[in-house]
Amino acid sequence: MKSSLFLLIFLSILNSCSSSSPEGKGGGGTPLPTTLTTPIPVLTDTEALDQVQKDAIKYFWDYAETNSKLARERYHTDVPNFEANIVTTGGSGFGLMSIVVGVERGFVNRTEAVSRLATALTFLENADRFHGAWPHWINGTTGKVIPFGTKDNGGDLVETSFLCQGLLTVREYFKNGTTAEQALAIKADNLWKGVEWDWYTKGENALYWHWSPTYGWEMNFKLEGYNECLITYVMGAASPTHPIPAAAYHQAWARSGAIVNGGSQYGIPVLFNYNGATGNVGPMFWAHYSYLGLDPTNLTDQYADYWALTQNHAKIMNKYCIANPKQWNGYSEKCWGLTASYTRNADGTTGYTAHQPLNDTGVISPTAALSSFPFTPAESMKFLHYLYDEKKSSLVGIAGPYDAFSPHYNWVTSRYLAIDQGTIAPMVENYRTGLLWKLFMNSPEVKQGLVKLGFHSGKYNF
Repeated sequence: MKSSLFLLIFLSILNSCSSSSPEGKGGGGTPLPTTLTTPIPVLTDTEALDQVQKDAIKYFWDYAETNSKLARERYHTDVPNFEANIVTTGGSGFGLMSIVVGVERGFVNRTEAVSRLATALTFLENADRFHGAWPHWINGTTGKVIPFGTKDNGGDLVETSFLCQGLLTVREYFKNGTTAEQALAIKADNLWKGVEWDWYTKGENALYWHWSPTYGWEMNFKLEGYNECLITYVMGAASPTHPIPAAAYHQAWARSGAIVNGGSQYGIPVLFNYNGATGNVGPMFWAHYSYLGLDPTNLTDQYADYWALTQNHAKIMNKYCIANPKQWNGYSEKCWGLTASYTRNADGTTGYTAHQPLNDTGVISPTAALSSFPFTPAESMKFLHYLYDEKKSSLVGIAGPYDAFSPHYNWVTSRYLAIDQGTIAPMVENYRTGLLWKLFMNSPEVKQGLVKLGFHSGKYNF
């Protein structure tokens, strides 16, 4: 028996020497290894949760933009210096929250974290702002805007709201700490209070995504639900310095009630009109970005129960992947999750798309299931163990799970995106302890803003 086991392990090691490197070229994708590898130890649930959080935090700690200490837009393991100075505003907000999780769990040193966060927030103080809003991309060396598009060279209110969600979390976490921590909290507070949310209404009962100093309001992107932008209205209503009227939320975001939808998928109500997917659900990140801080537990307004909304979204996504109507190889109860991420183009190169049931290209994005842990703990745990117990050698890299893979095409991209890695540690922590939810929801301004918009919380007593 022992000799047979030794022979099996020996052959596995021998075969693994010929397996493909997960850092292939060819447009950022490489075939998955097909040979046997050394058996990977099976982790306990707690070990797996610790590991995926620790790994995802590395993106914002070990691979941060070197000058600003904020989050790089992307990191390619095969071309580490590619776009090395592009800082992403929204991803940096997720990074702030990831670092708070790292401090709380002892994955990063608290004193070092405070020092690094102070550097990051000082950079934000001096970076380009447009009526208080930061641009989508910032040059990490100079602090100047890097246009996201020709006319997108000014303020990006949605990305700014993701950043402010992180700033408020940092403030609440460190406000009663050491002198250095209190100074950091004050800095975070001043930064978010500088955003002119009311400017971005154009004087209407609505919020608009972009404003440019050269193109003004030409992009004309009104924030209407439902997508990832709920937090933008919450932050605007919560602002003590530049608040927006409640009517903006009800008339624009909620479309005067038309945001509600009575459809269902797999017997599960969708509850809202998902933009571009009426009667179905959109990409999974719509249940993540706004909810890193905003706790949907027992949260309701006149339009929905937000726990049902977010949990139903995740459950529908899981059931869709199990049903697998397009018959992709590899989809299963342990391999599921569609969201915006890198993707495999038809010609085998790497692109980007918002994967969802109505746009399913056979590509699984690990952040989709992992960041859904609060909503689908059993289903997400199956995926976590699939990654770390079965596929770690091919699907997990230097900063956690790679951004996307396709079992059907035997393909994986050895790339990372801040907005995908950035929701993993926070949402897993919200599943484990509710840490970020408690910090954000107990902020006095957030409570006042939510009450102003007509929300009620049985958990936080308003």
